Amino acid sequence: MPDDSPFFLTKIECPVCKTINEFETVKVGSYLEDGRDTDFCPKNIQWRFPRYQSYNPLAFFTVTCSNCYYTREFSNAFRDWQKDNNFRTYRLKTIKERHLEELAAPDSIIKELANHMDLTRFPNETAIIKLHLAVFDELLNDRFKSLDLGRFYLRIGWVFRDMESGENPSNQTLKAILAEIDSKYRMIADSFTSCTERINVLASHIDAHFATEELSADMKSRMLPYRERFNARLDELATDVQQARQKYQDFDELLTEYKSETLGTDVAGRQTFGSYPSFTEFLLQARKRWDAIVTNEREALEKAVHYYKKAFTDGSGIAPGNQQIQVSYLIAELSRRIGDYDGAREYFNSTIKNGQAFVHQYRHDRSRTVLARKILELAIEQGRANLAALKAVS
Repeated sequence: MPDDSPFFLTKIECPVCKTINEFETVKVGSYLEDGRDTDFCPKNIQWRFPRYQSYNPLAFFTVTCSNCYYTREFSNAFRDWQKDNNFRTYRLKTIKERHLEELAAPDSIIKELANHMDLTRFPNETAIIKLHLAVFDELLNDRFKSLDLGRFYLRIGWVFRDMESGENPSNQTLKAILAEIDSKYRMIADSFTSCTERINVLASHIDAHFATEELSADMKSRMLPYRERFNARLDELATDVQQARQKYQDFDELLTEYKSETLGTDVAGRQTFGSYPSFTEFLLQARKRWDAIVTNEREALEKAVHYYKKAFTDGSGIAPGNQQIQVSYLIAELSRRIGDYDGAREYFNSTIKNGQAFVHQYRHDRSRTVLARKILELAIEQGRANLAALKAVS
């Protein structure tokens, strides 16, 4: 990749179809975050390379095989999947069979989702689609990882939030360039109007010139043949302007078509998504075939809460201490965000209680309790906000 790119390529063999893929890996330090939201969502991402400002880094959180569309979180575990005996022995066979079976189906939801990925035109939408595909492949396991599913849905919610807030809008660079082209092009319309008006002024002056009464009969007889020639040239000039105006209208249609193709807008300038009137409509139609699809931030957070609770209850994949406290806090904060204030209060109280106990237990090892202390502060603050919201609706 060029030196001015925030990516480097990583080769990984697809465990399902054996295709060798080259995935883009984001270089460390390629973008900055202006803090984090209370559910740890990055805020106001700024890339060091302006041309990539329209890209949401979460578009690279998961990777999708170019051949069979198998999708996984782009983690060290996936990079080294061939060394993972547990994955190869107990998970891969089932995943492979079920994934390829769904891929071969005439109405394959895998194909429907994957065929609508377009990182250049729709970086945020593509990030959401890839995360959905990761959810799909995780659910193929008889014993899926609830913690991972919660994390995937939480990140889907984050991307929806960015799309709604406009902090990381799609295609800003391309939109800016097209806006400048459009502005320069629209100036031509004024030129056509001005040119027509000046031709009319010129024609009136010529008519006045040939109608002058003070000239001699001999001069008028010499002028008369030129009047018809002047009028013919003026008619040709007016016709040329009219033809140029028509060419202008043809160019206008071409520019509109180009905007639709590159930015995904219809003739009225409304955002479209492929053949669908909107990305939401695309997701709604896809959900008729697979009910795990979410269409907005709230639905994504509801799914995240569901799977985080399942993981927390089962204790599967959650390490005691910092991670356990963090998951408990996320359940509380996401519950608050979706309006489940009673549920949020329960988990905020649990987070505070367990967090204080953990910090006290390891009070002499501050490095071990840094994260827990931060989460504890958030839990106390957001717990108060949740209590206020609960009183307001009571």
